[in-house]
Order: sequence, then structure tokens, then C-alpha cells
Amino acid sequence: MRLSLGLVVACCVLPGCASVDPYAHAPVTQTLQREDALGECARRFQASDALIDAIGTRDAQEPRVPGFPYLRVDRVLARLAPTAAGEVEQTLAWREALAALDDAARRFELGNAGVDGALATALTTCRQQLALADRHDLPMLIDAARVPDDYSNSMRALGLYPLTRHAFAAGIRNWQRDTLADFATHAVTDPVAHRRLRYILAESPDGVPMLKEPAAPGLPLMSPSELARLIVRHAPRFEIETASDDDRPGAVTWQSDQTGHLQIGIAREQPVLYVRSSHAQLDGHWLLQLIYTVWLPARPALGAYDVLAGRLDGVVWRVTLAENGSPLIYDTIHPCGCYHLFIPTEHVRARPQPETIEEGLFIPQALRAPAPHQRVVLKLAAFTHYLQRAGIESARRDDGVVLALRDEHQLRALPLPGGGTRSAFMPDGLVAGSERLERFFFWPMGIRSAGQMRQWGRQATAFVGRRHFDDPALLDRYFERLP
Repeated sequence: MRLSLGLVVACCVLPGCASVDPYAHAPVTQTLQREDALGECARRFQASDALIDAIGTRDAQEPRVPGFPYLRVDRVLARLAPTAAGEVEQTLAWREALAALDDAARRFELGNAGVDGALATALTTCRQQLALADRHDLPMLIDAARVPDDYSNSMRALGLYPLTRHAFAAGIRNWQRDTLADFATHAVTDPVAHRRLRYILAESPDGVPMLKEPAAPGLPLMSPSELARLIVRHAPRFEIETASDDDRPGAVTWQSDQTGHLQIGIAREQPVLYVRSSHAQLDGHWLLQLIYTVWLPARPALGAYDVLAGRLDGVVWRVTLAENGSPLIYDTIHPCGCYHLFIPTEHVRARPQPETIEEGLFIPQALRAPAPHQRVVLKLAAFTHYLQRAGIESARRDDGVVLALRDEHQLRALPLPGGGTRSAFMPDGLVAGSERLERFFFWPMGIRSAGQMRQWGRQATAFVGRRHFDDPALLDRYFERLP
């Protein structure tokens, strides 16, 4: 009974259950009271947000800025925030980047709600008017543009985190030992080579999605053609041990189940590699990151009490590039934020880490940076889809199933079988139907629904400690570049 009550209380304090109302803060609180065109603009934004929340099409990738609900922020832009509003030109350019995030997210939200695009266009005009009126509130904007932590202090308090974290830390150490042993085995031999299916990317730039790089001050500039070239060059290849259809990657789609209800599924007949870009800071320099994701139908149960099993799974592979386009660091997670591994190249070294119980830098192998005519190959296990080894091969080797490249932002507005669109992610950033039983045991670590698949920006990657996959300062915490 005590456990049940604790779970009920924990559910009430989970992140996302009660979000901050961006209209309850200045300066928008005053703007809403105005009886002129500016006040009408603020009320139009408020009405559109009320509609989005009522229909349930909120997009959780970037939160709205309290007091400035026509702007949104991610962790990169939060770190790029000017140190003082006196840097007017830089601040205005930075604010434009926040506005672009809101415009993109709001178009997804309104489109998924079935609202005509004319409203999003009208809101664009209102956004410009509100930004002009709020130009004297730039210090307030700089202070407010923060991304909330994806950890719940309340859950950790209820779960006696200072005590229970020791048991979880021991479990993490056991997983790390098993992972090191698996990587060591596959460095020498591959006992399941005959069961692996290969997946490759076409080397042609045709069909490469034209990712839109954020135009924020401080970030490196890159042409669409150069970005497309880097996407093809650094896309990983996969050798997946295949024991069932659950080990075959595909496109994320809305599907009807046997009862006619819609659910997110994987179309295995459409092998897909999703890609997005981001940025990280290392030794004071902003660097481009390319993030690739394969989605799989499920992680099947390995026993009667496998709390890690469930529908949907995947592998996220991130490449952090030097200014010349060569890789510096690789790292990987599953879309739940779980199993964070780092694979550095010879161009960086790990910083000395303090002795702590917190989940920190875990390096199962290093990898020589591949030459332009070489490609990285990832070996994945059947069932768990754990990474077992990363290697390098010639780009000329072209045997394998061809993966189609798609922009990951497409997951924010997937076609429905009967028409219209809906995001693959719920308003809290989770993928419905991908829950794991582990959530009933892991909640004391402060992560909502541990093991469930998540949207970019919502992936906490440490049970003990605090760490977010999209934190641009993450790599700088662990690595430094070599001369």
C-alpha cells in the first residue's frame, strides 16, 4: 500500500504534468490588458495556445519562454544568450532565432490540430509586433530564456534519492562491465556474423534532406550543399544481428491496430535513417553535430520478468565535427535517453573526472577518425539492440539494404491513415505505447517514465546525477581537444 501511494504521489509531480504558464509572467501579462492591436496580438497567441492544448497537439521539443510566449528556446540558444542586453545587435539576432523556433513549432502544432495555415501566417505578423514592443524588455528575456530540467526533484525526494541512488549506481556499474566485455569480444571475433543484416546509405547526395541550420549568432555558418555532403559522409552503416522482425529498422508511421485504434509503429518495408543537426561547445568553439537515428519495432522480452521490454526501440548515433568536417567524438543513446556511450577519436582526450557516485563518462572503445573514403559501421545486438562495436570500412563496399534519409523533424507531423497529421510524440515529449515496466522501479531517480521513447530535447541520460543529451556543454565536461 505504501508503494502504491508513493507511485500515485510521484505521478502527480512528474515533469510535464503541470507546466509553467508563459502568459502568467511579465511583460505579456501587461500586454494582454491592452485594448489596442498589440493587446489583440497577445490574445491571439493565447487563444491559439488554448486551442493547441485543448486538442492535444502541443510540441514539447522547445518550451515557450515565460513572459514571451511567442518565442521558444532550446539548450543551445539558452547557452548562446547574450551576457548583457547592451549587445543590442547580437541580442536582436538571438531573439530572431527564438522566434524561428516558435514559428516552426507552432506550425506543426496548428497543422496537427487541423487549423488552416493562415492563422500561423497571421501569428507571424503578430510575433513581429510583439517583439518590437518588447524591445525594452531584453534583459528580462535573457533571464527567462532557460530550458527546464528534465529531472524531478519531487520524485527524487519521495524516492529517497540520496539513499536509493547507491543501488542504481551499482546496477549501472554492472551494465558497464557487461558492455566492456561485449565490446572486447567483438573486437576479436563476431560469433553472430552469419545472422547480421547490413544497412547502408546511398553515397549520392540525391535525396538528402535539406536541413535548416539555425541562424543564431556564434554558430558556424554552413551552406545546404556542404551540410548535405557532411550528412552523407558521416552517416553510419549498420550490421544488425537479426533474430526476428523486431530487429529490422523502418519508418515511423501512424498505424491502425487490430481494434482500429491508432498507434505509432514501424514500417519495416521502408528502411529509414533519420537525421538532424545541432551544435556543441568544446574548448570555447561551437561545433556542428549530426544526429542519426534508426527506429525498430520493439525490444522483445528476454524472459517472463523483463522490465526493459516494450514496443518501439532505436539507436541514436551522434557525430561531433571539427571545423574541417572531420569527426572528433562519437556518442550514442537509445531514444529513451538510455545507454549513453562515448567513443572518442584520436583528436581528443578525456578530462580527469572526479571520484563520484554520479553516472559520468563511459568509454567502451576509441575509434580512429575515418578518412573521407571510409565509413563507420555499427554492430548491434539482436533483441536489445545494444551497440557491440564500432568499426571502419571502405565507402566502396556497397552490399546491404539501402536506408533512405529523412529529416527527423518529419516525426513532428506524420500523416494519419484517414488524412491529416499528428506528431509521433505526445505533448509531454514521450511516444505513446512505448512504456516500460522499469518506470515503476526507476522513478526514484527523478526521470519520468524511464525507458519510454522520447523526443529530441527531452532525453535525460543519467539515472544517478543529471545529464541531458542535447546539452551543448556536455562534451566540454568530459573532453578536451589535442593540439
